[in-house]
Amino acid sequence: MDQDAVTAVVDRFGRFARDEAPGRSAVYEAWARRVIDDPAVAAALARVPASRRQPPLVFAVLRLLGAPMDDIDAWASWVQSRAEEIAAECGRRSVQTNEPLRCAALLPALSLIDGPIALLEVGASAGLCLYPDRYSYRYRRGAEILALDPVAGVGRVELACELDGAPELRMPHIVWRAGIDLNPLDVGRAEDRSWLMDLVWPGEEERRERISRAIDIAAGDPPLLVAGDGADALPALAARAPRDATLVVTTPGVLAHVPAPHRAAVIDAARSAGRWITLDAPGLHDGWTRRVDSIRGGFSLALDGDVVAEVDPLGAWVAWHPGSTAHRG
Repeated sequence: MDQDAVTAVVDRFGRFARDEAPGRSAVYEAWARRVIDDPAVAAALARVPASRRQPPLVFAVLRLLGAPMDDIDAWASWVQSRAEEIAAECGRRSVQTNEPLRCAALLPALSLIDGPIALLEVGASAGLCLYPDRYSYRYRRGAEILALDPVAGVGRVELACELDGAPELRMPHIVWRAGIDLNPLDVGRAEDRSWLMDLVWPGEEERRERISRAIDIAAGDPPLLVAGDGADALPALAARAPRDATLVVTTPGVLAHVPAPHRAAVIDAARSAGRWITLDAPGLHDGWTRRVDSIRGGFSLALDGDVVAEVDPLGAWVAWHPGSTAHRG
């Protein structure tokens, strides 16, 4: 066994146990601590390809394969006995958590665009962020609650978001939904639906319920999803959008997973296709018309490269920038 690989596993899972799991998932914190305390478990996980050793991915695969959840010693023995199977499954998987709450961060930018809208997402996973018009929103601004519901009434999915500032909020009129992913998930398939649910960390019951209900919405009206690289597949898919709708390409959080040399190509393809909405770490790329540094540790939300807000990466809060209504059209 490559000792450098074992050391890398211990370091990565140690950071996860210290910085990411506490307060979010007691199960994952316990698993990560066992990895760093048990050399045999660390050696088993060192078989996982280096590009697939992200703890949330590895742990989701363990759950998919049936790892014991309640007995940490039984869990450790199980990991050691299934090392080759774990490595193989991790090698063909990627983190595809599809968080519909991100729509609460995207909506203020979508509200600046007149409909009808043809919505196309790069890195769509199962396409759960292609239904911003089907979800209900509850923005809390101080003591005030700003409620926004679909035309048909209160949605089965309610998205709660803390709001700072006064963006114009309106439900988008979406007439076409499409997405690109290296490995798109079909919520009509039991295996893909199970994988989406396994990506939700144990203990995140509210998130689990939200994603489950969003899956039901997508299954009832499936989007057009194609497999491919974002920059290469985008022009052909964009050409299939209805001509009487404004094409809006979204890249919510996906550019961080695109190798740095290729990010500019995805951005150029999105801008060439239509309007472009993204949310990314401010220093991730040079696609902004002007860079706005993070104040609260969030991502920048931008329309056509113009930063209009700072947002939580998963949509829990939005801090709107004054004067952003100038980008409407």
